[in-house]
Amino acid sequence: MAEAGVEILCVGTELLLGDILNGNARWIAEQLACLGLPHYRQTVVGDNKDRLVAAVREASQRCRVLVTTGGLGPTPDDLTTEALAAAFETPLEERPELWLEIQRKLSAGGRAVALSNRSQAYFPRGAEILPNPKGSAPGMIWSPRPDFTILTFPGVPSEMQAMWTETAVPWLQANAGTSGVFVSRQLRFSGIGESDLAERVADLLTSTNPTVAPYASLGDVKLRLTACAPTADAAAQMLVPLEAELRRRTGDHCYGVDEDSLASVVIDLLRHRHQTMAVAESCTGGGLAAALTAVPGSSSVFQGGVVAYSNDVKQGLLGVSPDLLVTHGAVSEPVVEAMARGVRERLECDWAIAVSGIAGPGGGSVEKPVGLVHLALAGPHGCETWVQHFGERRGRAAIQRLSVIRGLDRLRLRLLAQV
Repeated sequence: MAEAGVEILCVGTELLLGDILNGNARWIAEQLACLGLPHYRQTVVGDNKDRLVAAVREASQRCRVLVTTGGLGPTPDDLTTEALAAAFETPLEERPELWLEIQRKLSAGGRAVALSNRSQAYFPRGAEILPNPKGSAPGMIWSPRPDFTILTFPGVPSEMQAMWTETAVPWLQANAGTSGVFVSRQLRFSGIGESDLAERVADLLTSTNPTVAPYASLGDVKLRLTACAPTADAAAQMLVPLEAELRRRTGDHCYGVDEDSLASVVIDLLRHRHQTMAVAESCTGGGLAAALTAVPGSSSVFQGGVVAYSNDVKQGLLGVSPDLLVTHGAVSEPVVEAMARGVRERLECDWAIAVSGIAGPGGGSVEKPVGLVHLALAGPHGCETWVQHFGERRGRAAIQRLSVIRGLDRLRLRLLAQV
């Protein structure tokens, strides 16, 4: 057992085909890092018993703990428990109390319970049940031999995460040889590229405890801060001066932490100032409104929006002058300014963001290519406009997403600058 760490085995043909994004592996990997557990390998296997048996046997020669997700349901392709038992030539035994619990859960609301669900109550002899508080399929914690333990979880993320937090974490902390307590905090940045951010904090990226690691996604850069100490409080305290220094170096580019989004930060800033906002959207097709309404409680500041793709809607609902549309075209500074002013006035709010652009893949020209986006921000002190050139190579979805990010970030900065 050379590596002696933790491995992740994800089960499901749909993962191999790309029908489902393997977010469970990423989430579990992050949790293992927070627990200080070494994690060296991930494997994806389809719904095939023989290949599952082979994968489990191979993993048992390398690692101390194997975490599996998927394949725990009642259908014929849910083979994980059966394959694990076969890999170690252990009989499956029914747990009658589990079958009663499964029936109780599934019969809520008067539904009939299919007999096929009974398979979820069978486990290898000697396995400890890992309860599922959010679903019908329990998992297990099973040590088929003294130096190797398997933890199984369903593939449904909400069920897996609840089981992990409530049962798996305490077990891993007590039995898997965690090296101290790891605490992480993620700083989120906008308006700065990954390379520029890395240059500003280059000397801190070499720190070993706490560590700083950059991550980038479309329009968003993150720094993950992680510290290890004997207790969670001690680890958290180690992050305080590091976060303060990172914020000092990056200023207003740092917009939030952990699960913050630009939309949630903007909502909080508006709520604190007792102000409201609205949106007028063309090329984003409701993306701004969707981002804002995804935030719980956004109705206290978000008045609403207008998705104005046609010129008739721009004129009729937003009051955009026909002359502006004829002279400058829908994708232009004068029109997007009129959209912002119009929606702000009609919805009687303090702020309004408007966007009009060419998201593609068609519709561009030499003068107005795909990726050209005009934005406007109307507020208590007037209206400002700006233009973004995202380029057509990014594709339609990315252009729309980046337009939403740029609009929200401009409003965030103006709110921070407000006296």
